Amino acid sequence: MRWLQLLTVSVLPLVALAAKKPSGDRFSDFRSKSLSSGNLKLDDNVYTQLTKAPRDYSVVVLLTALETRFGCTLCREFQPEWDLLSKSWQKGDKKAESRLLFGTLDFVDGKSTFQSLMLQTAPVILFFHPTVGPDAKVDAQPVRFDFTAGPQSAEQIHAWVARQLPASSPKPSVVRPINYVKIISVTTAVLGLITFVTVASPYIVPVLQNRNLWAAFSLIGVLLFTSGHMFNHIRKVPYVSGDGKGGISYFAGGFSNQFGLESQIVAAIYGVLSFATISLALKVPRIADARAQQIAVFIWSGVLLCMYSFLLSVFRIKNGGYQFWLPPF
Repeated sequence: MRWLQLLTVSVLPLVALAAKKPSGDRFSDFRSKSLSSGNLKLDDNVYTQLTKAPRDYSVVVLLTALETRFGCTLCREFQPEWDLLSKSWQKGDKKAESRLLFGTLDFVDGKSTFQSLMLQTAPVILFFHPTVGPDAKVDAQPVRFDFTAGPQSAEQIHAWVARQLPASSPKPSVVRPINYVKIISVTTAVLGLITFVTVASPYIVPVLQNRNLWAAFSLIGVLLFTSGHMFNHIRKVPYVSGDGKGGISYFAGGFSNQFGLESQIVAAIYGVLSFATISLALKVPRIADARAQQIAVFIWSGVLLCMYSFLLSVFRIKNGGYQFWLPPF
């Protein structure tokens, strides 16, 4: 039995060497190396071996610069998307029917390659078509993808890679892992919101159903937008302007001009007119004393007369040809 154990121990290294010996098929050798990570970590030598002709398979290589000293934020943001794409493709194409390999070449490991390609920016993706076989391309130059549109998702690069492959080739979709933290966070937030609404609804619903509150909000909104608030934000108008005589102009002549203070004055005029009208229609009829009611009618009517007269005078400033006026302005 002892000699059998010694024979077994002596044969094991030979078996291991035989297992590690390259098969002669570059695609199979590189694919077996990428089974753990989804894409190959390359250097100058491996990149050359992977992409050299003749080549009966396709290769898509990401040239990147991940170290912080290079300041490539886009490289670090895209790397998780690239890893997700390569792993999803490998899991979806277990029989390697697409004959596509993914590789990553960092600038630290591939300075010679970056120099030979005259790359000044990163990241860049290169797609190498087969040079032999039924899907071979006459042009041996790789197809280049530059990140000119900013950060890209795994799905966007998947669509670009799929366009490079033959129509009959399988194109496994990107499968994102389940984000349990996001699910728990959203569920907790929704349950918290439902609990808050349930507990606070006896106090909130009466407020939301208050007609006076909605009337006040509606009136403020109407006054805000009819006075030219949006015009001020769109045109970026000045607040006031000089009149050329050492004074200040509060109103700009013409309908296509306006000052910031002018819109506030007009909104105040509309507000006073609205409040006076509402008081005459709702408040004054409820006054029990006839004399007080009569005085209130004269007061609010005087307010309406003065404010409307002032509004007409402002309109005459905006339109010099307007000929009507109303005392006392």
